[in-house]
Amino acid sequence: MPECTIESSRRRPKGDKRARTRATLIQVAAQLVEEKGYEAVTLQEVGRRAGMSNGAIYGNFKNREDLLSAIGPTYWPQVRPQVAPRASFAEIMRAVAEALIAVMPARAQVGAGRLRGLAYTLTNDGLKANASEIAAGRYAAAVSWWREAIPDESQLPMPTEDLVRVIGVLIEGFTLQRLLTPELISDETIYAAFAALAHERPKPPGT
Repeated sequence: MPECTIESSRRRPKGDKRARTRATLIQVAAQLVEEKGYEAVTLQEVGRRAGMSNGAIYGNFKNREDLLSAIGPTYWPQVRPQVAPRASFAEIMRAVAEALIAVMPARAQVGAGRLRGLAYTLTNDGLKANASEIAAGRYAAAVSWWREAIPDESQLPMPTEDLVRVIGVLIEGFTLQRLLTPELISDETIYAAFAALAHERPKPPGT
């Protein structure tokens, strides 16, 4: 039989245990949210069910809102376009549309939980502040990516900072509307929207 190699714990990265602890706390918090709703989740109960101390919790999360804010990014499937080097803006938009369409089935499976989380966030100032911080970080990372991918901003339909926000709104808006009315939001509609940003007519899927 093939040789089996068991990794020694001494050779694991120092952050490995911390990452596992954090992942467990997020998983337990998500389970409690599913069972009881966001309002009823407490750090004490998360720690008790996870079998972890307050030190383990506060070593990974500043407070209850910080932990709850980690649930969405962990379980909400991300749109990850496959972009070739030196791709044109139109090609990148096509890749974004394809990636969004591809992730829709996975998003549909957790869509109800996502909407409950967003609804609760609207009622909690701490969660809203966290959501703003998370979004700002993603926008900043996206701006950096775009400036490397297409350094000449004149090739874009708008300033880079605005573009990343428009793309983000299109992605989340299409997701929500597709979840609610799938019969009205076809793949062709999604392709057309992103092609319009590039001032192109959408190509048929698979071309």
